[in-house]
Amino acid sequence: MDDAAVDNPQPSDETLMLAWARGDADAFDPLYARHRVRLYRYLMRQLRDPSMADELFQDVWQRVIAARGGWTPDASFATWLYRIAHNRIADHWRARQYRPPAPADGDERTARIPAPDTPERTLSQFEQRRQLQVALDALPPEQREVLLLRLEQELTLEEIGAITGVGRETVKSRLRYAMDKLRAGVADPDLA
Repeated sequence: MDDAAVDNPQPSDETLMLAWARGDADAFDPLYARHRVRLYRYLMRQLRDPSMADELFQDVWQRVIAARGGWTPDASFATWLYRIAHNRIADHWRARQYRPPAPADGDERTARIPAPDTPERTLSQFEQRRQLQVALDALPPEQREVLLLRLEQELTLEEIGAITGVGRETVKSRLRYAMDKLRAGVADPDLA
């Protein structure tokens, strides 16, 4: 192990947030750098609309900035951040009373998909990612959200429960159902 890494450990998110709240402007940059890509990916997966994901991404960080003075480390920074994102997504859907429709050219896209039993397709990493995305898109929103928070954001069941506002057992149940459907969807590309 590198002696410099032992002598200079990276400060936690909570330490950075507290420092930034006290006026240390330099503490924001590493905090933002740690979470920007994962937060944006979470928003994109939930919204499936780059312009809306961009808008909510900016809004989430604006809310973080606005709330920094009153922030207390009652939960981890990541839990707090994703709770803000979760609430903004819910607000968006409530305001629009709308879920994105299937693409207008969805039938054309489906017709262009090659037969699933060719060796090229079976071995294609792109195709495996496409199958995974189709299966993810087919999940009910509550199941997709807990799955993404667990697998991509690596949050605990308790943190996911705090973000989504449900109990640990409900999170476990949603995660189990999502994994079952995801496995079926990847094994059967016609799912959706």
